[in-house]
Amino acid sequence: MNGQFGRLALTLLLSLTLERSAGAETVAQTVRKWGLIGSWALDCSLKPSRDQNAVLDYEIAGDGRVLYRRNFGDASDENEVVSAELARDGLLNLRVYFPSLKQTREYGLMLQPDGAMRAIYNRTLKDEYTIRDGKFVGDRKPTPSHHRCK
Repeated sequence: MNGQFGRLALTLLLSLTLERSAGAETVAQTVRKWGLIGSWALDCSLKPSRDQNAVLDYEIAGDGRVLYRRNFGDASDENEVVSAELARDGLLNLRVYFPSLKQTREYGLMLQPDGAMRAIYNRTLKDEYTIRDGKFVGDRKPTPSHHRCK
């Protein structure tokens, strides 16, 4: 009986391991599945600007990495999405490395019923938040919706 139980436990463990690795998606697969790839802005009809309308662009590079570009009009940067996870409630949790800041930030995005997206949280790896519960920490105003640009 001990031998059968051992084989059963080993089979179950192997099965769970294979299931977990088969279900693992790449960062690119996760963000594509969620619908993140493309350009987003508060108002797609306006030119990019630092104060009112940064254009956020997510793309999959030829080597499979996911790039996050921010266009502020007078400046831009390119950053790498190093991890992406889709939560059960539909929240897309991203971890992005910003070379110019020498910092990795985590943030969560939620699609709205109209197809727009909102930032629900944005924090450093030390849990220093700029956005928490869908509101800016400084003034507690809700984060605005970004719309997909064509």
